[in-house]
Amino acid sequence: MRRIRIDYVIGLLALTAIQLYGQSTGKGDRITGPNFVTRSPTLGQRGMVATSHPLATQIGLDVLKQGGTAVDAAIAANAALGVVEPNNGGIGGDLFAIVWSAKDRKLYGLNASGRSPKGLSYDALRTVLGKRTQLPLYGPLSVSVPGAVDGWFELHRRFGKTPMRNLLAPSIRYAREGAPVPQVIAYSWQVAARRLAGSLADIGEFDNFRRTFLIDGKAPVEGQIFRNPDLAATYERLAEEGRDAFYKGSLADVMDRYARRAGLYLRKADLAAHRSNWVEPVSVNYRGYDVFELPPNGQGIAVLQMLNILEGYDLKKLGHNSADYLHLLVEAKKLAFEDRARYYSDPDFGKIPLDWLLSKEYGTQRRKLIDPVKASEHLDAGEPALRAGDTVYLTVADDQGNMVSLIQSNMLEFGSGMVPDGLGFVFHNRGTSFTMQPGHANVYAPGKRPFTTIIPGFVLKNGEPFLSFGVMGGAMQPQGHLQVLCNIIDFGMNVQEAGDAARFSHSGSSEPVGTLMNDGGRLALESGIAKEVRAELERRGHHLAETDFFGGYQAIQWDAVNRIYWGATEMRKDGQAAGY
Repeated sequence: MRRIRIDYVIGLLALTAIQLYGQSTGKGDRITGPNFVTRSPTLGQRGMVATSHPLATQIGLDVLKQGGTAVDAAIAANAALGVVEPNNGGIGGDLFAIVWSAKDRKLYGLNASGRSPKGLSYDALRTVLGKRTQLPLYGPLSVSVPGAVDGWFELHRRFGKTPMRNLLAPSIRYAREGAPVPQVIAYSWQVAARRLAGSLADIGEFDNFRRTFLIDGKAPVEGQIFRNPDLAATYERLAEEGRDAFYKGSLADVMDRYARRAGLYLRKADLAAHRSNWVEPVSVNYRGYDVFELPPNGQGIAVLQMLNILEGYDLKKLGHNSADYLHLLVEAKKLAFEDRARYYSDPDFGKIPLDWLLSKEYGTQRRKLIDPVKASEHLDAGEPALRAGDTVYLTVADDQGNMVSLIQSNMLEFGSGMVPDGLGFVFHNRGTSFTMQPGHANVYAPGKRPFTTIIPGFVLKNGEPFLSFGVMGGAMQPQGHLQVLCNIIDFGMNVQEAGDAARFSHSGSSEPVGTLMNDGGRLALESGIAKEVRAELERRGHHLAETDFFGGYQAIQWDAVNRIYWGATEMRKDGQAAGY
């Protein structure tokens, strides 16, 4: 019998595919609207939910249909994401939210981020680190107090009305019975599990992670059913006993015992002392739109600083994603990130010159540092003090006009990798964001909140809600906020178009952990940005590089003319926007 060559078989299969599907498997053509857009915006008159997972969206929508508030639906959806997207979020992490109260005609901000262990001093940490100059990404030293649960209950106390047991019930069911894992989450899960395997094995803490988040020793693949009965039991405890179960009661006892055994410095006393803070969102006006972010210890004000710098340019005239346009946005990002690296920190531990950083005068000064034809290699932070002395995002809107912009994170995927015995969630690793550099605003101290990257966004126009939005993904978040806002405000895109448009992602800026930019960093561009634009950016001195991550976006826009919500979801994720 004649041997069949494998390359001949592959050739036949390829020919068959071409005959069936044409010469290319690229994206198809839409009959209306820009061809880069993946779907139409979702429209709804009474309510809208947009999250990074369809099951979480449906749970939130059910809450709205049953009479729950936007905050009720957001809590239920966020709890669901802890079950179905545990790599990016969960109750072992922090939470931030901006809420528009239709009754009060006002925005409220919530900072539900946790603090470092009070029993670990700077000097003791310095000794433990030895020759290392930065905190490790994974393991015991990266863990700070998880703030998400207190965030849920604070939001619920102020803006909720559906009993918490009802809000957690769908997630308890999915955790116990299981839910299929979608494509992007499965991919990220597998990458994270491989990365953590070595780090956790080195410290002898992989068993809990394996038992909780792997199936037969492997990360789940697309379509596989994932169950988390331990998390179901933890949610049941929260539903029955409230937030104190987590911070003062039985769950806190388990976390304390685990911490002592596994080498964490976190203690029950740290959990008991935790509190969330209601804060005033801060804003700048950009071309008639009031853009709001939360103040530090987050990085939201970087968005506002970049907008102030860019307001002096006619971006629309430059053309969307042209070389001139992208050059200005990248250079504005570099400038804002120098201030981010120097000043953004826990305001309880030092004065942040917030008013000056957000002033139009300062934006004008920083704008003058941009060379329109040459990329900067090194920049310094401004001196305003001398003058003035893988995350989950979701948004919900209800039939009363209330809207919530909520973001919640483990920091890196699966955070520290440390899973407290039998509780079904992973501790985040936000503590790794501290620097050990003496005198730095973000230097480690006991009981201090580390710099955090997670930021919800909100826009008002003429005092009315206009847009609730967010873009997930570390340092990509303010860059994503900026690009979405320019897409909508400068280029007139709708909420779905603004998210689907090709993005850039710049890395290598100076960071709050003490590292400095000295070579201009690296610029990654999505494939939708033209080759001639890439060539021109390289000619101007930008160092192009590859990345597979450009953020994850969800948004709800209020249409005051037609009195409807427009919802959008990120085509780079598994999400869904749904309304009714």
